[in-house]
Amino acid sequence: MQTQNAVYIAQSLDGYIADKNGGIAWLDSIPNPDGDDMGYYAFLNRMDALVMGRITFETVCGFDCEWPYQKPVFVLSNTLNEIPESHQGKAFLVKGTLPEILSQIHQKGYTRLYIDGGKTIQAFLKADLIDEMIITTFPLLLGGGFPLFSELIQPLAFEVQTSKIFLGNLVQTHFVRKR
Repeated sequence: MQTQNAVYIAQSLDGYIADKNGGIAWLDSIPNPDGDDMGYYAFLNRMDALVMGRITFETVCGFDCEWPYQKPVFVLSNTLNEIPESHQGKAFLVKGTLPEILSQIHQKGYTRLYIDGGKTIQAFLKADLIDEMIITTFPLLLGGGFPLFSELIQPLAFEVQTSKIFLGNLVQTHFVRKR
């Protein structure tokens, strides 16, 4: 079975995905009058399901919009005991080690997974379970916050597939794991 774990995320120039208060309002700091999705929907269409941590799940639940995903969302959490009733059938709680969790998800037929959320991405990287990353860098220094990357057991080599500039200010780089 061919599996793929991929990341699509934005970061500040100094490598943060949220500010010191967990805020992401800075993502609106670059005007996007035409609503350019910067390849997000094409990426999402390649994925079967999403895997995210509790903090990211709760952040998305707090957005002032309808649930934004048509695909199953698997939520990793050691503290959440159940998915809120409002999101049952859309999001599913999973627990265990990453290999156990991936096995559960793959057995359901979902093999191309969008990995989202800082701690979740860090855990997948630490276990060398990320195959692809699309990272959009904003020309902004947050000076602290929630980092995209953390310490690794060993260095992981990636190759640049493409690098593009969006909205005249954002640099999006597509990396593929070099194995």
